[in-house]
Amino acid sequence: MPSRTLRLRRSLNHAIVLATIALGTLSTGTSARPERGDPLRVRTAAGWLQGTEGNGGLAWLGIPYAQPPVGELRWQSPRPASPWAGVRSANAFGAHCPQPDTTPLQYGFAGGQEDCLFLNVFAPRNLRPHELRPVLVWIHGGAFFLGRSNNYLPDRFVERGVVVVTLNYRLGALGLLAHPALNDAEGRSGNYALQDQQLALKWVQRNIAAFGGDPRQVTLAGQSAGGASVLAHIASPQARGLFRAAIVQSGAYLPRQPTGAQAQAIGTATAATLGCPNDAHAATCLRALPVATIIAKQPTGAGYAPNVDGRLLTQTTHAAFAAGQFNKVPLLTGSTHDEYTAFVGQTELATRTPLPAVAYPIALQGATANTSLTPAQALALYPLADFGGNASLALSAVVTDNLFACNGRRVAQQLAARVPVYAYEFDDAGAPMTLQPPVSFPYKAAHSTDIQYLFSVPGSNLDSAQQALSARMVGYWTRFISSGSPNLWWRGRDTRWPRYGDADRYLQFAPGGDRVTTNFSADHKCADWLPAS
Repeated sequence: MPSRTLRLRRSLNHAIVLATIALGTLSTGTSARPERGDPLRVRTAAGWLQGTEGNGGLAWLGIPYAQPPVGELRWQSPRPASPWAGVRSANAFGAHCPQPDTTPLQYGFAGGQEDCLFLNVFAPRNLRPHELRPVLVWIHGGAFFLGRSNNYLPDRFVERGVVVVTLNYRLGALGLLAHPALNDAEGRSGNYALQDQQLALKWVQRNIAAFGGDPRQVTLAGQSAGGASVLAHIASPQARGLFRAAIVQSGAYLPRQPTGAQAQAIGTATAATLGCPNDAHAATCLRALPVATIIAKQPTGAGYAPNVDGRLLTQTTHAAFAAGQFNKVPLLTGSTHDEYTAFVGQTELATRTPLPAVAYPIALQGATANTSLTPAQALALYPLADFGGNASLALSAVVTDNLFACNGRRVAQQLAARVPVYAYEFDDAGAPMTLQPPVSFPYKAAHSTDIQYLFSVPGSNLDSAQQALSARMVGYWTRFISSGSPNLWWRGRDTRWPRYGDADRYLQFAPGGDRVTTNFSADHKCADWLPAS
């Protein structure tokens, strides 16, 4: 029978791969964990590492996967890390990448440095010799100019047998600045953040077997800008074969990516702001700038996006998805019910003033710019009366629906025609907000509040019902990482998660119980929010 033949062939291939690993001749260039000796001492392609215990298992922290992008390597494609002699200690996180300090908001962190291209590996205890486990590679969020890998402690996944990799990548202008003076021989610049991520994925392919991870079972995942990065890699021809499944959490908020020429025009203006005019000395000027100057003067906010450079991205992600020209991998994707309350809350904290009702129509002018709705149409669809007269909640619903919910649904629709897609919505209205102080309105299921249900987050305090929700979510994610499907092979006690398709079915997560819903589009008014042109 063909199916039996295929299973036998896969089993034989698996045995051959394991035997090759045992002989130390796998094409990835590393050997698997040795049968004897210290399980925390591991050899990579660049040298030996000494790890530590913690976060539910074994950990190797601060592993360099690229050469420091400093001096002449600033604003160049990343290069693999240089080998080291002896045994390198891997018991502390490496420096995070330079970024603004957003205290008291816990998004940006002071103290970063340019030498920041480090990753971390977390593995279960007591792996058998040559045993290979599925791998989760996690890309942090932060609007492409904030964040660090240190904040995502994966003990819940490690305890379920998953090998987890978290990583830093260049941020802000250092990670995405395109400029004619920085162009390579083919006239391309920018996208250094995505190139860093792809080099880290190549490191995983070459080295992860030494930590007990299976390079053929890599799931690439991320939230917010990390999720947008995952979508870019799904669309990128350069990422082919680097992962076999993908998870995108709140990451479909970039309906457009600039062309290479547009990005270079934006970059030229940014360079002028930094004090480097567009002349023959622009590249020298830019590379001589102190990091503190770049961070202080670079643009902030949601203005950073990968550009369509013709190589890493040959077209926008939505164009690639619509044409079926993308890496065909199963996708688990979704968003939170009240994404934008976090951002309206930031504005209130900055201004120390809640958004008054009389300012709501004015705020809608900016919220509907370059969308399919006029401010008057949005006001009719989202009247203040529907939100108890609270302008902050009304404005949050407008931007949540347009930017996150309906763009995410569009991605699910585009990919579901060609690959398995599992769509969800996180809807715990009482989720703890650990990233910023309270404001005058409830955050509810805000942007990033779902992270604490998957990773251990300092300061988070889940009640018993939320802990049960966390266990269900981690179970679904783990099964997806292991098999490409979040479901058990049989009908168990969990709600069965249907594949996304014509019925528009989402799995909605909430502490009181998860349910399959077909009301997502109506709830978020997606019929009124047409795709951005």
